[in-house]
Amino acid sequence: MDYAIVTGLVLASGVVLAVVAQWKGWKPSLAVALAIGIGVRVLIMVLSAKDSWQPVDFVNSFKPAGEAILAHRDPVLGSEGGWHFLPTIPYVYGLLLWMHIPWEIAGRLVTVVSDIILIPLVGKLAGGKDARLRAFQYACNPLALLVASVHGQVEPVSLAFGVGAFIVARNARTSRPVRNAIVAGLLMGLALCAKSWPIWLVPGMLLFLPDLRSRLYAFFTTGVAPIFFLVTLPIGAGTSLSQLPEVIKTIGDVRPIIGEWGWTALKVGGNWTLDADLARYGQWMIYGTLIVVTILWRKADPIDLTTALLLAFMVVTPRLGAQYLMWFMPFLVARPTRFAWPVILGTSTWAAVGYLYLTQFNDVRWWNLHSPWAMSSAVLLPILVAAMPWGARRTGREDAVRTGAETPLAPVTASA
Repeated sequence: MDYAIVTGLVLASGVVLAVVAQWKGWKPSLAVALAIGIGVRVLIMVLSAKDSWQPVDFVNSFKPAGEAILAHRDPVLGSEGGWHFLPTIPYVYGLLLWMHIPWEIAGRLVTVVSDIILIPLVGKLAGGKDARLRAFQYACNPLALLVASVHGQVEPVSLAFGVGAFIVARNARTSRPVRNAIVAGLLMGLALCAKSWPIWLVPGMLLFLPDLRSRLYAFFTTGVAPIFFLVTLPIGAGTSLSQLPEVIKTIGDVRPIIGEWGWTALKVGGNWTLDADLARYGQWMIYGTLIVVTILWRKADPIDLTTALLLAFMVVTPRLGAQYLMWFMPFLVARPTRFAWPVILGTSTWAAVGYLYLTQFNDVRWWNLHSPWAMSSAVLLPILVAAMPWGARRTGREDAVRTGAETPLAPVTASA
């Protein structure tokens, strides 16, 4: 990476601003948070677009999906499975390419705009007296900058719709429960159109809703957007009816790539490996762990439940890309626990080493450095566990539902 030092200085400056704001009790206006957030994201996006190094999936998977749409071909099959999600984001890629915007900018523009939208949404999610502080801290979040502006991964797109769904669902407690439930479900469906992982956000959204009726409306409307983009593939992407089964199978397939993170990295020495057995055991660990977490946090504020689910996922998952660590960031920033900042700094540093340092080397040197870097992620696992909102397991949701008060009017810090 050609601009690693400049990018690193920008990230470090953001961390300093966010920590000092917490220490001094600064609460910059939303305009200030947006100005800083837009400025640093656009700066890093431009530097990344000019760089001689580009992420492999950004070039070999995302770009072919956009080019396939431009040629009216199926983005899943046209990218040879590199894009194995619904065609929603490739439609945007195709539009930007049709406008003759260079791919190095076009591919990142989607994620940068979404991450900018997340700045006020995080403040709104936090609510209360610290809303502006949380929005500002997210504007400075180093991992968000890396994922959105360097990697161009679409996590910010899913999160913008997912966090929006949480905010709308919370409003259903005080007015128009069915209408807000329907809108929340539609937004969550759009989050699932970008990637499949926001399925883990659905329980929190449903728990924000006040009654069974509104939850049923939200649950069923969550499927509207994904079904729409799937069945309209023959119209929008030129997919033939005979190809639809293959597209659905490809979208549903998850390659058992392990060794990048956590316990599987220790098991295989930090080397990327295709291991169906370990991946299968890991999937069962995920399901079992998240069931236990849901039971333990069933009475907690839905934001705390979601934070706990996503942090627990990171601890037990057999496979992970650095962009996965974005999943919990808006929720942890909005309602920080006692160990929130060790997690933010630890995961951001680990990801930054991968994005900024390892990319300085050729294939052989990169592989030699990748192994210890991947295995070092195990150090973060106990910190992720500590950062779970342990003190909020039985507080928050019931009181808010009973009194009709919105959760953010309660204290926004959930003790670990």
